[in-house]
Amino acid sequence: MNPSSPPRKQQIPVIVLAGFLGSGKTTLLNHLLRNRAGNRIGVIVNDFGSIEIDAMTVSGQVGSTVSLGNGCLCCAVDASELDTFLETLTRPATRLDVIVIEASGLAEPQELVRMLLASGNPHIVYGGLVEVVDVAEFDATRRRHPEIDRHLAVADLVVLNKTDRVGSEEQARIRDVVAAAGAPAGDAPAGGGAAAVVCVTYGRIDPELLFDPALRPDGEEKARQLTFEDLLLAERAEEEAGAGHDHHLHAAYESVSFTADVPMNPRRSMEFLDSRPQGLYRIKGFVDFGAGDRGNKYVLHAVGRFLRFDPQPWTRDEPRRTQLVLIGSGIDPEQLHKELADCREIAAPTPDTTQDAAHERSMWGVLRYVQRPDDDA
Repeated sequence: MNPSSPPRKQQIPVIVLAGFLGSGKTTLLNHLLRNRAGNRIGVIVNDFGSIEIDAMTVSGQVGSTVSLGNGCLCCAVDASELDTFLETLTRPATRLDVIVIEASGLAEPQELVRMLLASGNPHIVYGGLVEVVDVAEFDATRRRHPEIDRHLAVADLVVLNKTDRVGSEEQARIRDVVAAAGAPAGDAPAGGGAAAVVCVTYGRIDPELLFDPALRPDGEEKARQLTFEDLLLAERAEEEAGAGHDHHLHAAYESVSFTADVPMNPRRSMEFLDSRPQGLYRIKGFVDFGAGDRGNKYVLHAVGRFLRFDPQPWTRDEPRRTQLVLIGSGIDPEQLHKELADCREIAAPTPDTTQDAAHERSMWGVLRYVQRPDDDA
C-alpha cells in the first residue's frame, strides 16, 4: 500500500460485472458509462475491446490506461495486476466515484469477490457482484457452462437481459432457477437470501440501483460544454415522459425510506439485517444506536450479502436519528418498513444515560461488521 496515499473520507464502491459471452454485460457496461448519474467511473477490463472508445486508437495491451471523457477512466489489466491498478484508480487525484470490474478474462467472479473482500486497500468497499443473464439463451448457456449455477449462487444482483425475446412464463421459470441457485451455499458470504433479480432489455439498468448519484460540493462542477451524455439523458427523459411509468428504468425496482427519531435497538436491528429478505439488494444510510454508543452514528453499507458499519462521530448540532434507504426488486415495502419500525427502542435515552455492560453487550452483533484499522494490515 502506498503510504503517501491517505484513506479517503468516503470509500469507493467496487462492482464486479460478470456474465457469459453474449449475455449483454458489455452493453450494460457501456450503458452505465453513458448514463452514469454524474459519477466518474473507473473501469477495469481484460482488454479494451469491450469498451466503446470513440475517436481513439488503442493498442489494447495489458497495463494501459485510457481516458473515457467526463472524468471516467479505463484500465486493461490481468488478474495479477488488479491490486496495483485499484491502488492507481483510488488515488485522490483520479477523483473517481465508482469502479466497475468487467470479469471476463480476469478471473472467476467469486475469486474477484474474494480478492476485493481481502484487499488491504482502505479506499475501496465491496459494491456487489452483478451477473448478467441472456434469458433467451439461458438453457443453452447452462448446458455449455454448467458453472453458471455457481455464479448465480454468489451473485448479489442478477440482471435478466433481453426479456423482450421471451414470454412472462419463461421469465418466471428462470427467476425460479435463479432463486434455487441462490440458496445459501458454502462459498457464499453470510447474511441475506438469494440475489435480487431485475428484468431489462438492451442492458438498460437504472444506475441508481448500483450506485448513488454523485453529489459535488458547490462550485466544484464548473460551467462546461453540453456533452453527448447530456443529450442522451434529455432524449431518454422525453421518451419516458410519453411511454408511461412502466417504461421507466426505475420501475424495475422499489425503494423504501425509513426514518426514526428514537434510537434503534442493536439486537433487533441485527436480527433484521442478518435475515434480509430475498430481493433486497442495497441498504444505505446511518443508524443511531442510542445508549449503545452515544458518541457515534453508524453509517450502514449493505449490498447483497455484504454488510459493513462505519462508526462516525455525531457533529455538535446534528439531530440524533436513523435514516435508511432500502433498494431491491420484488420486495414488500410496507413489510420492510414495519420490520424496521419494530427495531426501534421504546423511548430515547435520557441525557444522563450511560453505556453500561448490558448496552455494551447489545452492540457486539453490530461491532462484528465494523472494519478495524488492523484489518487492513
